Amino acid sequence: MHATFSLNGQEFMCIGSYVKHEFPFTPSISLYINCDSEVEIDHVFGKLSEGGKVLMPLTAYPFSKKFAWVAHKFAVF
Repeated sequence: MHATFSLNGQEFMCIGSYVKHEFPFTPSISLYINCDSEVEIDHVFGKLSEGGKVLMPLTAYPFSKKFAWVAHKFAVF
């Protein structure tokens, strides 16, 4: 299941995972960021990963030409 909505002009997408996890609830969120150029993608990735933890490096994956997964430095674990 998924839904899209906008807040103050910013579009958000919510996606329910079909994967069964051992936990009933997670407070984590994922943000999907649209960029206009490779330079912007690299810049945003650099800023978001600064002081955080790269869980999946910025590269091509079967599901996306360019994707990364980062735990931001202010994330609650």
